[in-house]
Amino acid sequence: MKNVPGPVIFDLDGTLLDTAPDLATALNNLLLEEGFEPLTLSAVRSMVGQGAVQMIKKGFTESGKSPSEEELHGKLRKRFLSHYENCYLNETRPFPSVVTTLEKLKEAGHPMSICTNKSYEMSVPILDGLNLANYFHGVIGGNSLPTAKPDAAPLEAAIGLTNGLASSATMVGDSITDVEAARAAGIPVIAVSFGYTDIPPIDLGADAVIDNFSELIPEIKRLSLDRKETSEPNF
Repeated sequence: MKNVPGPVIFDLDGTLLDTAPDLATALNNLLLEEGFEPLTLSAVRSMVGQGAVQMIKKGFTESGKSPSEEELHGKLRKRFLSHYENCYLNETRPFPSVVTTLEKLKEAGHPMSICTNKSYEMSVPILDGLNLANYFHGVIGGNSLPTAKPDAAPLEAAIGLTNGLASSATMVGDSITDVEAARAAGIPVIAVSFGYTDIPPIDLGADAVIDNFSELIPEIKRLSLDRKETSEPNF
């Protein structure tokens, strides 16, 4: 029986795309409006991955202020998104070898989708603007479901978009949020070493860590083989 290429589900920020420079611009514009000094790019990188509200909260906490939940989910989020909408494609770019790897995965028949904690409304225009949307069956954003990663539901929904099987799916991400979501969904996860995490990538507990996207396909093949060997009965 011929093996059907399994679904590959990608995180967005810090995995496929280096979005931190534009996120930092938007966050720093918000902080400046509130009378605070801008944060460094390296500081903002470690704040990305759990959605806009959490990033804003971390940014203000770093600056010495603790906004209320009402402020975070209300006016601060609204103003941050207003700034971000004006700059989200200024410096955001795919990481090295991303496009060529996506092309190879598509040619090999792997169905792909996005599972991100970024809002759906911001994720889609970025993918469109970078001419990447055609590689994916769809996007599950941080606001697409009642829960976001690390809950399993968004990842399971992203697999569903591909019409593929969870039993052959692989997650690719950059943070503990991605690893925990994959574990909750019962699928293997590959972490990139160049993403946005305050935990050393090697300590995230992923099944593999890659330093460049050119290493991704061999790791997917290895994990697929490992899974096949594990599932086969021993006689």
